[in-house]
Amino acid sequence: MKALSAILRLFRTTAFKIAFVYSLLFAFATGAVVLVIVHNLGVLLERQIIETVDADIRGLADQFDQGGVNQLARIIARRIARPGAEIYLLTSFTGAPIVGNVAALPLGALDASEPVETSYRRAGDEREVHRAVARIVSFPGGFKLLVGHDIEERNLLRRLVRRALLSTFFWLAGLGALGGLFVARRVLKRVDAMSASATAIMGGDLSGRLPTDGSGDELDRLAQNLNAMIERIEALLKGVREVTDNVAHDLRTPLTRLRNDAEEALRQPDGPVQRKALEKIIGESDQLIRIFEALLLIARAESGAGPAMQSVDVTALANDAAELYEAATEDHGGAFASDIAADLFVKGNRELLFQALANLIDNALKYAGAKPHIALSARREGARILLAVADNGPGIAPHDRERARDRFVRLDDSRSTRGSGLGLSLVSAIAHLHDGTFRLEDNAPGLRAVIDLPAGEGTSHVGSGEAAHARLR
Repeated sequence: MKALSAILRLFRTTAFKIAFVYSLLFAFATGAVVLVIVHNLGVLLERQIIETVDADIRGLADQFDQGGVNQLARIIARRIARPGAEIYLLTSFTGAPIVGNVAALPLGALDASEPVETSYRRAGDEREVHRAVARIVSFPGGFKLLVGHDIEERNLLRRLVRRALLSTFFWLAGLGALGGLFVARRVLKRVDAMSASATAIMGGDLSGRLPTDGSGDELDRLAQNLNAMIERIEALLKGVREVTDNVAHDLRTPLTRLRNDAEEALRQPDGPVQRKALEKIIGESDQLIRIFEALLLIARAESGAGPAMQSVDVTALANDAAELYEAATEDHGGAFASDIAADLFVKGNRELLFQALANLIDNALKYAGAKPHIALSARREGARILLAVADNGPGIAPHDRERARDRFVRLDDSRSTRGSGLGLSLVSAIAHLHDGTFRLEDNAPGLRAVIDLPAGEGTSHVGSGEAAHARLR
């Protein structure tokens, strides 16, 4: 019963239906071609028969002209005595047979003026009816002569072809069914394997992947695309889990401070102390709001649901950032240098790119030390635009650079500095949204942060350089 169910399942597959229908179409097309060939061959044979009969009649007519009906009768008698002779019948003006090998004809057969296909009975074999193509000619004195050619061989050929076509059709249909079953079984085996993997994945095992056999066919390409999609979903879900864990862990401290400050404010009488406590609460609340705004922006950027993209003048954007942070660097007792090439354009969002650049410069100022030396550069390398911020701080160890770009990651050296651990993660998300990359390099000494973007063309749509920024670390 199980085997029958498996076979019926094969018959219901699309692969079997396609293979079987293709075989049927091929069989019908082959049959149509053979029928056309046989028809044309029959027409050609009939034309040759008529031409042969006409030539025979012309020769007999010459004999009649030379020696009359007696000579014609002698010639016909000699011809019908030979094995495999053509069909001859010579009649008198009354219709009585004079000589010939035809025993019987249909009524009115001798009255035809054009070549005719008729039945007849051969002399000596009156029980069997034959078919022939014949022509009737009249001579002076009312004599009529029928000359014909038996077409049983032609009809036999047609019957043989019909039987061959019928058997070929069934053979092709049978082979098509077997081929369809073979293809369906092979395809169904792969589909079942993919379905089993998909079931496991839907059960929560996102590490599983759909199997491929390396053939590069449509099922392989489908499996590869679905595997890429599953890999992306796995990464997104992993990010959601990490964000959830990090939010629960890293927001506990500011929320605890917020609660303690609120309790302290409630214990204090109205006055400067209470006001200072409330100002701390407002500051902590603003920091929490900035954290959630940054998380929302990172999520939108990583999902590709960012704002509209247009041509951005990177040269102007970098100059705005340099102008904005040069004074701030000098206030920290340091120096700010910039090396910005002209005519740099990318397709993107100016506010987001400015925010990413501002976050990098803020981080450089925060971690460069007592006398920060900040260097901002913007240049073209082939079809890429590189925005880099370098500092002279302690830098980040090579094995920590990849992890430093994750959400809420704060390395041991930065634990004493206030921040949320979202700054570099936000920069990475903005670079990804712009089809670019973000990497951290050694500045020897210090750190060099590079935003690598594809170069664009067009005029810039310049906005304000003082847009609101989520400058976080």
